[in-house]
Amino acid sequence: MEVNNKLTPSGEQIKGFFEPGADGPIYMLNLLKFREKAEYEDGRESDLTGKEAYALYGAAVSKILTNLGGGAMFNAKVERLMLGEVGELWDTVAIAMYPNRQAMIDMMQSEEYQAIHHHRHAGLAGQLNIETTGARGVWPGSGEFDIS
Repeated sequence: MEVNNKLTPSGEQIKGFFEPGADGPIYMLNLLKFREKAEYEDGRESDLTGKEAYALYGAAVSKILTNLGGGAMFNAKVERLMLGEVGELWDTVAIAMYPNRQAMIDMMQSEEYQAIHHHRHAGLAGQLNIETTGARGVWPGSGEFDIS
């Protein structure tokens, strides 16, 4: 399996995203790799780290997402790789919930998102976004683990 961090989706990925998806919420798993120092496309000087620039984006996008009926579900620092092999670990893993795929499209096309997107690009060296559906909760001690 080859893994390539990217900042923007391929044409095929964009096309697939605009096709009808599963009904109900989607949970976007984000594997994030930050730049050591933020690099803005317009060439502006910045003392921000990549993580700090992305945090500006994250705080603003969280508000947009909440207004669309979604929200940040999980965010954690990647500590180590327990199983498998990858050339370089991501820095952070996050899960965002959108009420449906259209809500994510609406967010990305909004003026508010366009106004803060430059912080995302400045902060990230690359990422993987994995769209998931059909999420189920498992309470500790329940003994349930359903992968259907």
